[in-house]
Amino acid sequence: MNRTLLCTFSATALLLSAFSVPAAQVPDRTECIAPAKPGGGFDLTCKLIQVSLLDTGVLEKPMRVTYMPGGVGAVAYNAIVAQRPAEAGTVVAFSGGSLLNLSQGKFGRYGVDDVRWLASVGTDYGMIAVRADSPWKDLPSLMAALEKDPNSVVFGAGASIGSQDWMKTALLAQKAKVDPHKMRYVAFEGGGEPVTALMGNHVQAVSGDLSEMEHYLNGDKLRVLAVFSDQRLPGKLAKIPTAKEQGFDLVWPIIRGFYVGPKVSDAEYQWWVETFKKLQQSEDFKKQRDLRGLFEFNMTGQALDEYVKKQVTGYHEQAKAFGLAK
Repeated sequence: MNRTLLCTFSATALLLSAFSVPAAQVPDRTECIAPAKPGGGFDLTCKLIQVSLLDTGVLEKPMRVTYMPGGVGAVAYNAIVAQRPAEAGTVVAFSGGSLLNLSQGKFGRYGVDDVRWLASVGTDYGMIAVRADSPWKDLPSLMAALEKDPNSVVFGAGASIGSQDWMKTALLAQKAKVDPHKMRYVAFEGGGEPVTALMGNHVQAVSGDLSEMEHYLNGDKLRVLAVFSDQRLPGKLAKIPTAKEQGFDLVWPIIRGFYVGPKVSDAEYQWWVETFKKLQQSEDFKKQRDLRGLFEFNMTGQALDEYVKKQVTGYHEQAKAFGLAK
């Protein structure tokens, strides 16, 4: 056997051994539920693990991806808890928007304790952007204009009042001593429409997610004033300042991950936890995550459960402050 072939076999063996799990524990049927129509963030999240689980050899055939739109995850949440609570092979995608709606009681009678939080696969971050020819060159100049005359800034975003995009904008307005309910906010359908409105000068600023803006960054039409992360992001995004470093303590991560039904057994749940732990360290997974514009955010099992519950509590307090929850 030649050296090249031997090395190939060795590398393959190492990859498979890194993901080796007892065959009896692998679910007979695997499914990822995206709680939305095809093409959005939930679809992206499911496709990320569909490809990664196949590439790393965890699964021999592709995981099925199904779509269950409604209420930023509410319909899927209710279906899993009430109708499919013990399906070991079924994982459901969630996002920070899901947790925000959950905190406001928009998932009906079910709460944060009614599913088993499984793993995160990455995060995005909120941001605020203006046209490249805008008079506001940084976040402080925008905030000064907003404080001086709230009517001078019209914010556009791809979601309604109470959503993540609205909350991010409301927190900014609050820091400019402006009543969030009196700020000028236009809700569009999806992340692309606000940018089109911005380019047409129908709105003066856009609140959204940084991944939505990445392909505009190399052009000369749009300027991101701030990203809502703890510190500057890596690579080509390092040139974008954070809101914190400009004097406004606003951090808004947009986590993406999965949960399973409440009656999935401990052994079945633990199989997924261990699988995701190994997956998160895989170069194949990291490559797929980067291709989808997500940043590293690795949590599994109990750590994720604690994080999610803390986020939901925090979101609830923010929603109460804005009169959106009791």
